[in-house]
Amino acid sequence: MIIAKQKPLEEIREKIANYRKILILGCGTCVAVCFAGGEREVAILASSLRMAEKMSGSEKEFMEYTVERQCEWEFIDGIADKVKEVEAILSLGCGVGVQALAERFPNTPVIPGVNTSFMGMPVEEGVWAERCSGCGDCILDKTAGICPVTRCPKGLLNGPCGGYRNGKCEVDPSRDCAWVLIYERLKERGELDKLRILQPPKDYSKMGHPRQITTGV
Repeated sequence: MIIAKQKPLEEIREKIANYRKILILGCGTCVAVCFAGGEREVAILASSLRMAEKMSGSEKEFMEYTVERQCEWEFIDGIADKVKEVEAILSLGCGVGVQALAERFPNTPVIPGVNTSFMGMPVEEGVWAERCSGCGDCILDKTAGICPVTRCPKGLLNGPCGGYRNGKCEVDPSRDCAWVLIYERLKERGELDKLRILQPPKDYSKMGHPRQITTGV
């Protein structure tokens, strides 16, 4: 899941300062789950902006709407009539959603209302942790489903560095060392022999930008 965090209110106000009629557009998938840009967050942000603009003496009109996914044409095509009524779109979708809107409606400025952070998962209520860097060369079968590229700050592929202590990371002692976690899980499975397989240096050409996948469908 893509994790994002809503931008500060004052930063958003600066970005929309030159527009009077604005569509605040939410996304009902990833950013809704992490409480950054779903229907509820659209309503809260719209209310906050209306109040802030009224107190500053500014006259702005805000429309509110949420689509299921901002990154797919079939969902954003349905807002074409709404886009015609405004001067700008304030997107609470991830960076992909912002770019999809900008491509579909090239004559309408699209303003990002959130900062796209990482791909992650919920580890407890209200807490999301990064779990994948999209490196394009997955080795999770060899590391017990724990990604050293993402969870080790140094991205080490063949075991821990010499700086870990008591199972904790040298870079951030509050975090478990990824390679200690990998070792313990492989040991539990009886698969420690996998640690003997030398991983070659990461082929970063596989995550060169921009990337594209064609399925042949």
